[in-house]
Amino acid sequence: MGDRRIGVALSDPEGILATPLTIIERTGSEIRAIVALVEQHKVGRVVVGLPYSMNGSLGQQAVKVQEFTAELAANIKVPMVFRDERLSTVSARRLLRAGRKTSRKAPWKTRDDAAAAALILQDFLDEGKARRESEADSSHY
Repeated sequence: MGDRRIGVALSDPEGILATPLTIIERTGSEIRAIVALVEQHKVGRVVVGLPYSMNGSLGQQAVKVQEFTAELAANIKVPMVFRDERLSTVSARRLLRAGRKTSRKAPWKTRDDAAAAALILQDFLDEGKARRESEADSSHY
């Protein structure tokens, strides 16, 4: 979540694959837009990228994200979880540029945020899958 845009991604119903959905421009109506997406797509949990500094501390942007999500939490009925988003936008740009066929930047630049959201969500989904597999393995002797 940036000062200008919020990237949005969704997972498939099984919680296996995250895909970019859209970008919400920060115009003052972003809470309503997110609430509408949560209801429209029957979202069960909102995963929010939290921008830690490289040293692991929470900086000024992270505080802004926490303040925004506090307001969002008052407007949605599903749980929210924070996820470390360090370098997610950089990774998303690299992936998008690697798959791009032309050198035009404008359409791809705005997709960075949605792609970064998908990377953050995929990381969350993968961790949950690994945890479930580990628990299943430890229950069988």
